[in-house]
Amino acid sequence: MKELFLIRDNLANRISYYHLMLYLLSLPFDRFYSHLVLISFSLHTIIHFNRHTVKPVFTLRTLILQSVFLAAAISTIYASHLKDAFREWELYIPVVVFPVLFCINPLDLRKYRYNLLLVFALGCTATILYLYINALMTIRYYKLPFSTIISPAFTNHNFSQPIDMHATFFSLQIALALVFVLSVWLRESNRLNKLICGFCTIVLTAGIIQLSSKSAFLALFLIINIAIPYFLLQGRQKVRFITISAAITVLFMTVILNTRAFRDRFVNELKEDISQAKADENTDPRLARWEIAIDLVGKSPIIGYGAGSEIKLLQEQYYKHKFYRSYLSQLNAHNEYLSFLLKSGIWGLTIYISVLVYGFKKAMMKKDIVFFAFMLLLAVVSLSENILDADKGVMYYSFFFSFFVFIAEQKIRPTLPLKQRKYLREVATKAMAVTS
Repeated sequence: MKELFLIRDNLANRISYYHLMLYLLSLPFDRFYSHLVLISFSLHTIIHFNRHTVKPVFTLRTLILQSVFLAAAISTIYASHLKDAFREWELYIPVVVFPVLFCINPLDLRKYRYNLLLVFALGCTATILYLYINALMTIRYYKLPFSTIISPAFTNHNFSQPIDMHATFFSLQIALALVFVLSVWLRESNRLNKLICGFCTIVLTAGIIQLSSKSAFLALFLIINIAIPYFLLQGRQKVRFITISAAITVLFMTVILNTRAFRDRFVNELKEDISQAKADENTDPRLARWEIAIDLVGKSPIIGYGAGSEIKLLQEQYYKHKFYRSYLSQLNAHNEYLSFLLKSGIWGLTIYISVLVYGFKKAMMKKDIVFFAFMLLLAVVSLSENILDADKGVMYYSFFFSFFVFIAEQKIRPTLPLKQRKYLREVATKAMAVTS
């Protein structure tokens, strides 16, 4: 644990490392903190700029990482609401900034990958514990039965409300942290480290269930039952893990189906989301809202309607179809793929899908389970949320996508044994003395 905070590196790199640690710890909380850390990290990187350590900036990698912003910038040309379009530019600033920072900052991301992800996982675990403590204190204050913890009053958005965080966006972070600690637990041999990872796994799993995000839950189900055995296990160990994970999954499903709050969230609300709108019910099913978005896409499928146009276009249609709840809440499409079609048409959606394919390809080539989990979470949650229309979604996307891609493309530096390094240093020193 000491090596987690006291790393051996030069002063500039240590400060960069602590900046990234603080950024990861700030992600579950108010955006003020993550933006403040990003600004500080940017200034520090510029101050310590060294042209000899700069990685190539104008590359295909950078273009792909920044392509979401570029799609917004190009579609601004024909946008009818320029003010909203430029707000989208402002939202996407981290998408542009992080690839550039990682190019000009000399910090070895591969070297500190484990440390940074561990700090992120510990921060997520601590946040979940805080939310449970807050919920239990509230229950005790109002003298409610402790079983209330699994009621709608303390699940989904109500659970994450104390940190003012959208349940699904927080679930993206928790799920990624869970995959990391589970992968470490499977490989770890040290008993103490294994106990810490086991504890984090239990807390993070409880948090995922409490947050009750259907899309994140589906992605995590696929990762744990299919991706982890494929990436990390072999032979009997793989069969044993699949058997145990399948049994645990069945157990969780049984608990969900026999708990009213979770049954309503995962079963009844899912049925409602994929149902057609009914005149005698005051509900706006997600499927019905998607149909409205698809109708709009059909009128301008190639180029869409321009950056920043989504909300106002949908507002008009919500009012026309008497979807007053969606109208008053100013809901977006709640589907990232439809969002790209609305704003930049088929060419914009092609860019986003190409970005996802690029990320999946990199993760598969490096057999990086955490990177693959990040990409799968993005792809699945994009079916039910506009990840890139919320600040926390953009901050999560921009950092981790650049982080994993730069690590995947970074060459492994060969390290010699300590004795051999000392011998070569002595030989080099003597050679310099002779030739001087």
